[in-house]
Amino acid sequence: MSQMTGASSLVASLEAAGVDVMFGIPGGAILPAYDPIFSSSIRHILVRHEQGAGHAATGYAQVTGRVGVCIATSGPGATNLVTPLADAAMDSVPVVAITGQVPSVAIGTDAFQEADIRGITMPFAKHNYLITNPADIPRAIAEAFHIASTGRPGPVLVDIAKDALQAMTDFKFPTSVNLAGYKPKSVPDNQSILDAAALITQSSKPVFYVGGGVIKANASRELLELAQLLGAPVVTTLMARGAFPDSHPLNLGMPGMHGTVAAVTALQKADLLITLGARFDDRVTGKLSTFAVNAKVIHADIDPAEIGKNRFADVAVLGDLKNTISALIPALKSALAKNQPDLTPWLHQMNSLQAAYPLGYDKPNDGTLSPQYVIERLGKISGPEAIFAAGVGQHQMWASQFVSYENPRTWLNSGGLGTMGYAVPAAMGAKVGAPDTTVWAIDGDGCFQMTNQELVTCALNNIPIKVAIINNESLGMVRQWQTLFYEGRYSNTSLESKRVPNFPMLAEAMGCVGLSCEREEDVDATIEKAMGINDQPVVIDFRVHRDAMVWPMVAAGASNDDIKIARETAPDWDSQEL
Repeated sequence: MSQMTGASSLVASLEAAGVDVMFGIPGGAILPAYDPIFSSSIRHILVRHEQGAGHAATGYAQVTGRVGVCIATSGPGATNLVTPLADAAMDSVPVVAITGQVPSVAIGTDAFQEADIRGITMPFAKHNYLITNPADIPRAIAEAFHIASTGRPGPVLVDIAKDALQAMTDFKFPTSVNLAGYKPKSVPDNQSILDAAALITQSSKPVFYVGGGVIKANASRELLELAQLLGAPVVTTLMARGAFPDSHPLNLGMPGMHGTVAAVTALQKADLLITLGARFDDRVTGKLSTFAVNAKVIHADIDPAEIGKNRFADVAVLGDLKNTISALIPALKSALAKNQPDLTPWLHQMNSLQAAYPLGYDKPNDGTLSPQYVIERLGKISGPEAIFAAGVGQHQMWASQFVSYENPRTWLNSGGLGTMGYAVPAAMGAKVGAPDTTVWAIDGDGCFQMTNQELVTCALNNIPIKVAIINNESLGMVRQWQTLFYEGRYSNTSLESKRVPNFPMLAEAMGCVGLSCEREEDVDATIEKAMGINDQPVVIDFRVHRDAMVWPMVAAGASNDDIKIARETAPDWDSQEL
C-alpha cells in the first residue's frame, strides 16, 4: 500500500482497471482528479459537452467490447451525462461514469453546483456509488468495472465527493471482486439446453429471433454455426445488425416497425421463436397480443428479468449467449439425428416472400437526390469493414436497411432510447476504439445540430471521422408521421432556413473538410473524395428529397399483420402460400 490523495487513488484505480482512454470535461468538484490525470497513462479527450463524453464512451464500448469511461464535474456536468447513461442502459452498453460531487459536509445543502446525480440515475443505472471516504475509491472502481462488464452490460455511476478526492488515503486495488447478491449466471442449465433442442426438432416453422445480446456476448460465430446446422431463417433486430451476415441466404433482414416484409411475416407465422438476446421490444412485436400468436418461444438471455417480461417463454435458457449457443449446437446435433424436421416448405415460403417484397425505394421524379441511394452508395463504397453510427429517425432506418452489415460491432445506433445527437460523438468514440477503421456518422440535419460541436474535439485530437448529413431540411421521421397521421399539418418540423447553417462552412470553421452534394451523378465522387481524406474529419452535406419516406412500416400500436409497403399499400397476401 502507498499513501496518496483520493484523486491519485482514483486515477491509479482506473489504470489498474485497464483504462486507456476516457472522455470528459473538468470542473470544480472533479478538478482534484484532473491533476493526476495530467501525468497518467490514460489518454483524456477533452470534449465540448458532457453529453458528447457519454456517447463517445458508448461508441468506444460498442466497437471494442471494453468498458467506456466518461468523467464530469458535479451539478450540470453530471446531469449532462443523464441522457447518454440512459441510452447505454437501454442498449446494454458497458460504461463507467465518474462524477465529482460537492464536499461531503455540503451534500444536501443545495450547495453551488450540487445535484443528486446518484438519485437521478438510480432508475436506469445498473448500479451507482456515492463515495465520501477516500479509502472506498479503489473498491468502488473495481466493482464498477466488474458490474458494468459482466452479466447484462450497462452503465455504472461513481460519484465522488470533492473532499474524498483531496484527502490522503492508502491505495490498494482489489485483486478480485466478490459481490453478495450479484452473481450473473453465465453457464446455462443442461436441462434447459436439452429442452430447447427437443422443442426445435418438433418445429416446422422455426425462426431465429436475434437481438443485440448476441453481439454483446461475442457469439456471432456460434450463431452462424447454429443457424446453418438447423437451416432455419434468421432475423436480426435493429440492435443486432451485423450479428449474422446480411449476405447469408438464411438472413431475412430486420423485423419490426420498419423491417422487411419477410422478417416481419416470418415472426408472425412461425411456430417457434428461437429468441437469442432479444427483449420483445414494442418496435419489434407491434401490438403484443397479435404478435406471433401460433409460436412457442425459446428465450435465451443473460438477464433473468427479460425472460417472460413481455412474452411467456416455453423454454427459458438463462446464461451467457456464447456459452448457451455453444452448448445448444451439440445438443441440437444429437436431437436432429433422431428427428430431422423438413423445413423446406417453410424456407420456400420465406424466400418467395423475400423475393416478392425486397427492400427498395422510388427515386424522386423531380431530379432531387434520393436519401436511400446516398446511404446505399455509402455502404457499397466504404465496404463491410467500415463502421457506421447513426442518429435517430429516417436516416437511422435507411442506414439499417440499405447498408449491408457483414460483421458485428460495425453498426452503432441509439436503439432503445432513440437519442437525437448520438451519431457524431458515438462515431468519435468508435474511431478512438478502432483508429485504423473507416468510421461514418450518418446523421440527419436535425440530429447533427444537437452535438456537432464534437467535430472540434475530433479535429483537435486527430480523430478523423466522416459525417454524412442526410439533409432534408426537416425533422424527417416526425414529418413522415405528420404526413401519414396528422393530415400533413407540419407543426414545427421544418428546418428550412435558406441554408442556415451552411453545413460545409460550419464544418470548415470547426477544423474539418466540408463538402456538399445534391446530384445523383456526384454521389460516388463525393464519397470517394471523403474516403481519400484521412487526416481530418470530413462532413458531407447531402441535400436530399424532402418527402422521402421509410417503408415498409407498421404503425405504432398496430399489429404486424397490418404492415404496409407503401402508403395505403399492403402486401398481396392472397398471392402468398402462408
